[in-house]
Amino acid sequence: MITSNFDETTIKENSPEKLVKKLAISKAEEVFNRIQNKYEELIVIGGDTIVYFENRILGKPKDEKDAYNTLKSLQGNVNYVYSGLAVVIKKDGKTIKESDFTKSKVYMRPMTDEEILDYIKTKEPMDKAGSYAVQGIGSKFIEKIEGSYNSVVGLDIEKLEILNKTIVLS
Repeated sequence: MITSNFDETTIKENSPEKLVKKLAISKAEEVFNRIQNKYEELIVIGGDTIVYFENRILGKPKDEKDAYNTLKSLQGNVNYVYSGLAVVIKKDGKTIKESDFTKSKVYMRPMTDEEILDYIKTKEPMDKAGSYAVQGIGSKFIEKIEGSYNSVVGLDIEKLEILNKTIVLS
């Protein structure tokens, strides 16, 4: 895995759909451009995930207080997770780019202040959009998901298969 050096703060976008697609393609392009000369053929997959709640895009928390405030507002409510996915392929001297996104609905159960503070102490929320990880300790706060579990984790495998078929057929 190669981590992108793309500066996410350079993209200003209020639409969660457009934001995750732009972030995913920008990250994939940055890695692709950095390493493409080393390979005859190349596939780079990029992704990004955000949480959308009450008309606000929630990224990673700035600090523990921000994580607490985010989790406090999400508890007992529904939020939407948008996961952007992009594929950049170099094949037969051509470059092909595709991107898409998935939207999933996440129902959070009510949490006590003590539960929120204990969760923050684990440090898990500190690098997660919306301050929670559905695939980790944070799963105990999820009542249900409508949509793609893999998308909420951060990589929609089903969407990746669809993009791959689209690219192969084009």
